[in-house]
Amino acid sequence: MLKLGVLASGRGSNLQAIMDSIKTGYLPASIEVLVTDNPGAYAIRRAEDNGIPAVVMQPSDHPSHDAYYSAVAEELKRRGVELVILAGFMRIVRKPLIDAFRMRIMNIHPALLPSFPGLHGQRQAVDYGVKISGCTVHFVDEGMDTGPVIIQAAVPVHHDDTEESLSQRILKYEHRIYPYAIRLFAEGRLSVEGRIVKVDAPAERDVAVVNPPLGD
Repeated sequence: MLKLGVLASGRGSNLQAIMDSIKTGYLPASIEVLVTDNPGAYAIRRAEDNGIPAVVMQPSDHPSHDAYYSAVAEELKRRGVELVILAGFMRIVRKPLIDAFRMRIMNIHPALLPSFPGLHGQRQAVDYGVKISGCTVHFVDEGMDTGPVIIQAAVPVHHDDTEESLSQRILKYEHRIYPYAIRLFAEGRLSVEGRIVKVDAPAERDVAVVNPPLGD
């Protein structure tokens, strides 16, 4: 069983999707701890309802950002965590944590990276007028949403979409691809060479998403 540590700042819907995937047996993993920087995060209740310890760790309690992330890394290592999952953690992860879990930190972003990194990826997609957006699971490096891509899901963007409506469409696929990416890691089916994540999984070579659909 792969031991996970989850970092979250808010409602924890991806945390819930991961917990549900563990319960059904789809994901061979256990969540050892939830670490949050927000004592009011709803993710805490989700964790406690599932018997998962929740630890509040705030940067203001540490002398520097590096000291904070060193402390987070030590908490995760103390609990035997093998893979760190960012599930709506609203902070840029710093070097001490990245070095402690190099290519063992995953994040999910609501856009098709490298397009629209940072906050409000869905709003950026709507404002730009793209026809296809989606979500990306990637390994975390020192940049903002710049780490090697593991898996992506594409969804159409409609002319009358708002940030909220597109967010809901994307979120459905976040909840599907994040557990799958973790499962691939747990089964030893991911390898990283430079920027390329090689996935040992069946692949259709001639599949495309087109929006608006091609006419006759």
